[in-house]
Amino acid sequence: MARWHLFEIEDQPWFPTFLRNYLTDFLQFLSNKTGLYSPLVSIIEKGLNTVERNRIIDLGSGGGGGLIHLNAELKARIPDLEIVLTDYYPNIPAFEFTAQQADNFRYISESVDARQVPADLTGLRTMFLALHHFRPEDAAQILQNAVDSGYPIAVFEAQERSVPSILAMVFSPLTVLFTTPFIRPFKIGRIVFTYLIPIIPLVVLWDGIVSALRTYSVPEMNALVAQLDRTEDYNWDIGRIRSGPGQVLYLLGTKQSLKRSRCINF
Repeated sequence: MARWHLFEIEDQPWFPTFLRNYLTDFLQFLSNKTGLYSPLVSIIEKGLNTVERNRIIDLGSGGGGGLIHLNAELKARIPDLEIVLTDYYPNIPAFEFTAQQADNFRYISESVDARQVPADLTGLRTMFLALHHFRPEDAAQILQNAVDSGYPIAVFEAQERSVPSILAMVFSPLTVLFTTPFIRPFKIGRIVFTYLIPIIPLVVLWDGIVSALRTYSVPEMNALVAQLDRTEDYNWDIGRIRSGPGQVLYLLGTKQSLKRSRCINF
């Protein structure tokens, strides 16, 4: 199935911020409640093992993704872990809520472009369900910026271009309807635009299908890596890992010359 870079409504500058925040809140809630990212702990640890400080710089954080649940598992192994949330369109209320859940979260209020990360944001760069938002030239620029900066990068996508993945997206509006009352912090607007004026479930349906059609396959991620300057300076691990009934596609790039040992608490 060919990759189609159709537009996602959430990405459009004209889309109201408060509606975008409701969408990212939904994704954050779902990923945390399902433990979607639990199988990724070993991959993230491998990336952290190549930086001097146990810090994750999360790019395109949206509403915080599944990092609340994932943080609990990671922090049990890495007590001094820090996680910094960033986004091109930062969802400040969601960032504040996430920061209240654990004392090792912080966030950047200003817009952060994953293609040109500020030099002071040092650590393992992560992207959860975000790379598909970028066209190939921009996706390559994100990876190139990591290589140029000398920091590792880990990319994860929980959907792919397949019939089962697209069919799962078709039923996503039902998930929105069932879960909305439980999403925190509670917002009356979320109720209005889910049940009375059903913009949120309709946008989730469209953007979900488009996300699947936009997702880079393993061969395509390998092709992105192959075109980078100094790509030979990095070790690249690209593949799939099972999460529940589905698969998570992942890419991990780590600089060859940076390795350190860590005592992990079990």
